[in-house]
Amino acid sequence: MTNSEILAVSKILLESRAFTKEEMSGILNKLVAGCVPLENVKLVSALVSNELFHYVELTHPVGIQDKLWEIGCDIQQHHLMRIRYQRQGADAASAVERIVEPVSILFSEYYFYLNAYITKENDGKYTRKYDYPAIFRIDRIADYKIMEQTFSLPYASRFQEGEFRKRVQFMYGGKLQKIRFKYTGPSIESVLDRLPTAEILSQDDSGWLVSAEVFGKGIEMWIKSQGEYIETE
Repeated sequence: MTNSEILAVSKILLESRAFTKEEMSGILNKLVAGCVPLENVKLVSALVSNELFHYVELTHPVGIQDKLWEIGCDIQQHHLMRIRYQRQGADAASAVERIVEPVSILFSEYYFYLNAYITKENDGKYTRKYDYPAIFRIDRIADYKIMEQTFSLPYASRFQEGEFRKRVQFMYGGKLQKIRFKYTGPSIESVLDRLPTAEILSQDDSGWLVSAEVFGKGIEMWIKSQGEYIETE
């Protein structure tokens, strides 16, 4: 990797705040030591050292590197997983237990997430309870166990992370829906960047009529954040 590429990746990692300070320091040191020409190591290190020194961990700092790898391996092997999940605002004692089909790991808004289909048991067999995946923040998975049972995942119906990401906002799961709204703000580009599935249906002097496909209710948070610039139908 070039010096510019290493510097860019390092800045993106620091901005993500995805790891504890100890984890972040280790990752950056390995990146610089392994990829930067020896004569430029000190320069690149100096360019990121101040930001690393002032790095602020999230309010819920949990080391997750090993957990990420183990869950990633399980996704590839198609094993069911038993998880104990601590919901937001709940204490550890009230964690809920789920048996899930893990299908992908995504990163968004500072955190890593597990996409998995919640299952129900019938005569010792597990089937999907819903036809859309649930979203679990990985640092809130209190503990997990890889089960012996496997689940089938036909190629034609495999989960596609890229297509899911286009349709989910703030990692709030739920059914797939189609929305339409009138946007009257100053930058339609910001809407198209936020909603990759958005299509402009029409435009006039007052604004743009837009449609988009989205999962769940996360879209409501974004619409409210736009204030008077958005009118829903």
